[in-house]
Amino acid sequence: MMEIPGYDGRPLVHQPELLEEHLFWLGHLYSCAHDEDTEELLFGADYEAAEVFQRELLERAEWSVFTIPLAAGHLLHVVYRAWKDDPGVDYLLHHPSWERALLLAKDDGHFMGPALSWPELFAAADNGLPGGSTADSHSRLLLLLPALGDASTPDSATHRLVAALNAVTAAEAPEELAAALVESQGAGGASHWTGKNGVRVDDGAYSYRNPSNAFALTPEDLARVSAAFMS
Repeated sequence: MMEIPGYDGRPLVHQPELLEEHLFWLGHLYSCAHDEDTEELLFGADYEAAEVFQRELLERAEWSVFTIPLAAGHLLHVVYRAWKDDPGVDYLLHHPSWERALLLAKDDGHFMGPALSWPELFAAADNGLPGGSTADSHSRLLLLLPALGDASTPDSATHRLVAALNAVTAAEAPEELAAALVESQGAGGASHWTGKNGVRVDDGAYSYRNPSNAFALTPEDLARVSAAFMS
């Protein structure tokens, strides 16, 4: 069992072994597939099996958690929220010196986010820091992909996704799927990011990192999040 300060949920269980399951990734990436063609590329013949696997994961009494360590002791938690009437995936950032974790994104029927930009996604995937659920950059990249939203797509994005899909899934057409996922831009679609005095913010209508939103993180917390994602 584990605890995330300030996060109200059932018993939280670290379950890195799920990252070895092909069906886990199909369900995890489902919200990134914005049309039927992308869904077909993602699921192939495994649609029903993946649906069952994901449903069972979100009906457990214990909530599955995956953790990625970031710079200076920060931890990014991916929590499978298994409330019966409100299932989804929460992305939370915490540091041992903080009283509570910061909610960065919610991947469910009422998506909130994005949580991070392309540079931040790559930094989290590639930092190689120990102590999390996996040090594998491919698994980290796909684990955080639904929380991405950034219109400034780097040239390497599709190549990185192809490599990740080949490494951890059995996708039959990884090149086509990667291209579709890059175009769809995570669960919430693309945002535009800007930075000032080391603080990065975006313009997403449902983003906690958009200071124009009434529900946005405080200026202090926005600065904390930016510092955590620095490579």
